[in-house]
Amino acid sequence: MGVVTSYLRIILLILGVLAGIQLPGFVDQYGKSLNAHLIESEKSLDAFRDEAEKFFDGDIEQLIAHYEASDDIVFQEGGQSISAIYTRHQLLLRALNKFNENAWNAYTQAFISPVPDIQQEVRIDFSYTVKLNPGAILFGLVCGLVLAIVGELFIRLLARPFRRSPHS
Repeated sequence: MGVVTSYLRIILLILGVLAGIQLPGFVDQYGKSLNAHLIESEKSLDAFRDEAEKFFDGDIEQLIAHYEASDDIVFQEGGQSISAIYTRHQLLLRALNKFNENAWNAYTQAFISPVPDIQQEVRIDFSYTVKLNPGAILFGLVCGLVLAIVGELFIRLLARPFRRSPHS
């Protein structure tokens, strides 16, 4: 049983290291995708910003309100469309600013509280890479060590009923 346990511990360590090395790459790709979507939303808003600048001193919310207050249904729906683009832009801007604050926020956002469609996009298109920078190596080693320790504890708990007591 000891040899099997040793090999299992090594396998868990290797799997943890490999998974841990992938996580920084995923976070990096998530951040790049978030930034690309923000740039795209900026471009989508440019024409409306020009219009808001021309007629409402740059206040895009006043432009949206003007469109939505129109008696013309086409303008009303146009205002709803501009509002949706503007709301999406604000969401992406807040998300990217939070992402860029520090590494903890980047990991938390990428895995726990992401922009859902962006996380899904990155998950689908994720290219497995081994990014061998010091942060990725350290993260991989820590993940491997944690997984090996958890596996070891789990094996010991499972094996406990099968051990002979010293008094028998």
